[in-house]
Amino acid sequence: MTSTLTSTSLVDFLGSEIVPDAETAQIAILPIPFEATTSYRKGCQKGPEALLDASHQLECYDDELDREVCFAVGIYTHPPIADTRSQAVSSEEMLRVTQQTVYDLAKSGKFVIALGGEHSITAGVVAGYQQLSDEPFTVVQIDAHGDLRYEYEGTIHNHACVMRRVVEMGLPTVQVGIRSLCIEEAHLIKEKQLPVFWAREIATQPDWIEKAIAAIPTKRVFLTIDLDGIDPSSMPGVGTPEPGGLNWYGLLAFLRRLFTTHTVIGCDVMELAPVADCVVSEFTAAKLTYKLIGYHALATGLLS
Repeated sequence: MTSTLTSTSLVDFLGSEIVPDAETAQIAILPIPFEATTSYRKGCQKGPEALLDASHQLECYDDELDREVCFAVGIYTHPPIADTRSQAVSSEEMLRVTQQTVYDLAKSGKFVIALGGEHSITAGVVAGYQQLSDEPFTVVQIDAHGDLRYEYEGTIHNHACVMRRVVEMGLPTVQVGIRSLCIEEAHLIKEKQLPVFWAREIATQPDWIEKAIAAIPTKRVFLTIDLDGIDPSSMPGVGTPEPGGLNWYGLLAFLRRLFTTHTVIGCDVMELAPVADCVVSEFTAAKLTYKLIGYHALATGLLS
C-alpha cells in the first residue's frame, strides 16, 4: 500500500477493548493528521490523536442499537498518513496519498472512516472512491460552511474550497447545517441549484430530515462531517465555530435515516481542533465515529 507514514504512531480506536485485525476487519479507521490551510483556530492536525485517545473512554454497549457494536464488527486503525505533526506535507502530496490509501482500503472491502485533520482532505478521500468505481454517488456534507470558494488565501486546496473541488469532480452534493458562506458561494449555489438545508430552516422545520433525504439523487452516498456543523455548545473544539448548528440527537436521527435509506460507501470526520483542558469535543467526536460504525453495521446486517 502506497502511503506517507511517519514515526509518530497513534493508538487504536477503542484500544484494548478490541483486537484489531487488518485482514479481517470490516471497518478501517484512517487517521489523517494533516493541517496546512486553517484560517482561524489552529490545531486540527491534533484531532485524530485526540479522538482516538478519547475513544478509549467509550462504552462498548450502544443503548440505541442494544449491542456491543465493536464485538460484532472488526475495527482496524490504519497508521496515520499525511502527518504534519512531525514533517511538512504539501496539499498535493496529501491528496495523492489519501486517494491511494482510501482506494486500497475500499478495494479490499473495508468501510473507511477517515479522521482529520483539515477539511481539504475530503477531496482526496472522495477521489479514492471515484477511482474505485464508475457508479455514481452523492457527497452529503454536514458543515457550518459552504466550502465552495474557488480559491482562498492563494490556494485552491484550502479547507474553504473542498466542496468546490467535489463539485468539479462532477458529483452531486447535498449540504446540511450550512450557516456561513461568502457571496461567491451564494451565487454558485443559485447558479448550479445545489441543494442546501440551512441551519435556520432545520431549527424550525420538523420534517427537514425527510426533505434532505429526498434531495439525494443517487442510491450511493459518501458522508463528510465537518464537526463545526454541530452546535458549538456541544462541539467547541473546531477551527471555525459558528453559532447554531445541529444538536446531538437531531444529527443522529439524520445519520440513522441516511444509513437506512441509502448505501453509505464511506465517511469522514473532519476539523476536530482540541481545546486545552476540555475533552468534550474529542469525546463527542469519538462517540460520533462509533455511531457511524454502528449505523453501518446495522444497515449491512452485521448486527443481525
